[in-house]
Amino acid sequence: MYAPPVDLSFNEISSVTDALSKVPRRGRRPLKTDSQGKYLSRSLRLDNNHITEVSNLQCVLSHFLVQPSSIGWLDLSFNKITSISAVLSELHELHVLYLHGNQIANLADVNKLGRLMNLHTITLHGNPIEYMEDYRNRVVFTLPHLKRMDFSAVTPQDHFLANVFGRRLKRKNT
Repeated sequence: MYAPPVDLSFNEISSVTDALSKVPRRGRRPLKTDSQGKYLSRSLRLDNNHITEVSNLQCVLSHFLVQPSSIGWLDLSFNKITSISAVLSELHELHVLYLHGNQIANLADVNKLGRLMNLHTITLHGNPIEYMEDYRNRVVFTLPHLKRMDFSAVTPQDHFLANVFGRRLKRKNT
């Protein structure tokens, strides 16, 4: 079921539930639907809107996708999201998550994604957390399965430094 993403980008959406009244834009490859009009896709684009939080994301996924629990790629970049919602940690098949260009200010929010064992690509640059001390080390330590972060490879050295950071953090907290 590899299909183009359901594209709801650039729609002036303020809350994820506003997406329910939108029609996905057409791309080069047509979106295929089932008999109920749901899309045979594992990808959703909600980028470049005005979304501030995503607590009702499951409702939107169920509305548009045949298999909402199988979403593998989610683009929430360039919105106004201020924190990482726990609802994202329920997307166990998620491989790629774009959150760059938002207003996420609490680096500890990344911990909410720690249960996503399939997550191998994340973007968080362009958020206030990018300027916090040990930003990359903390994210790689929290999400050890990452292969790409902020559009660059997560190297063995990144994993090593993240583990050193993690040991230092544990010592500091004991």
